Amino acid sequence: MKLSLRGEYALRALLVLGLNFDQPLVRIQAISDQQNIPKRFLEQILNDLKSAGLVQSKRGMAGGYRLARNPEQITLAAVVRHIEGALAPVSCVSEKFYEKCSCPDESRCPIRSVMKEIREAIVQIAERTTIADLCERSRKLNQEPFDAIDFVI
Repeated sequence: MKLSLRGEYALRALLVLGLNFDQPLVRIQAISDQQNIPKRFLEQILNDLKSAGLVQSKRGMAGGYRLARNPEQITLAAVVRHIEGALAPVSCVSEKFYEKCSCPDESRCPIRSVMKEIREAIVQIAERTTIADLCERSRKLNQEPFDAIDFVI
């Protein structure tokens, strides 16, 4: 699985909304500025997330976005599947987006066997990790002391 820029931006936008879950709305410009996401691209992504029932929006001068559900109820797997499709590295091991591959015998293919293990590891982590978990990680990482990089010339 390779996360596209769209998928990465979707997760980063949901992170901002999760960190501000106690706020009524978050303006799109604030998300764009905090995460360095082009505003027009972000609008498209948020509309897509809205159609999936992950975010809600309000139009107008006092408008913005918020999570449609509690951050604990939104898994990374749900977001990635909606934005990217399969979590599997190859389509022949995908459970939700299966496509037959070109190998002569799928059941005895060693590459498929390894890819299936990789898929299972990805799914296990993505299914148990929520937006709330990302928010907690963000808070912890921002509390750690900043290590300046020393250069000697």
